[in-house]
Amino acid sequence: MTHANKHILMVLTSHDELGTTGKKTGVWVEEFAAPYYVFKTAGFDITIASPKGGQPPIDPSSELPDFQTADTQRFDKDEEAKVQLANTVSLSSVNADDFDAVFYPGGHGPLWDLVDNTDSIKLIEQCVSQQKPVAAVCHASAALLNAKTSLGQYLIAGKAVTGFSNSEEDAVQLSEIVPFLLEDELIARQADYQKAADWHPFTVQDGLVITGQNPASSALTAEKLIAQLS
Repeated sequence: MTHANKHILMVLTSHDELGTTGKKTGVWVEEFAAPYYVFKTAGFDITIASPKGGQPPIDPSSELPDFQTADTQRFDKDEEAKVQLANTVSLSSVNADDFDAVFYPGGHGPLWDLVDNTDSIKLIEQCVSQQKPVAAVCHASAALLNAKTSLGQYLIAGKAVTGFSNSEEDAVQLSEIVPFLLEDELIARQADYQKAADWHPFTVQDGLVITGQNPASSALTAEKLIAQLS
């Protein structure tokens, strides 16, 4: 089944500093590449946005050999995709009216620049009010934290959601570095936080909100979004 004329917006982080460590962070390549090719294969038009526009930072760790997948290898050879990624549109310039859905890939960057970003929050709120699905994977579930319903309640309150777990953050030894632990903050918003074992693919949908736990969940989350749009 093709989805001609279905238009999806992918929103990436522009943040590249890993706290005060002096190390770099950004987009986790697999979490961009895997959904990108799921959408591309399904015939979607894809627009990529970020708070600052232009080339988003790539987390250097995500380019290490251990984290390469068929999708990241395909992306490495895909000049067209690289050009598209290097020229993200500015988040302030996008309008929910123009898209059928929005997808947020993770990486640690969103913990810093997508939680309180007013353009991002408005985009999520407008999508939901227009009955359009919003999906996020790994740390990008943080983008949902401050979005509210038309009644002024937190969007994720009472909703089943997932995102990078505390035990996964411990495993990558960044629990003391990140501005907050995502699992804790999702729970603080009264979300029904769910998770699988560390690093296992796990995606949950509750109404229009679709979330994936970790990099391994990226493609699965994109597939759920496509199913919702069918």
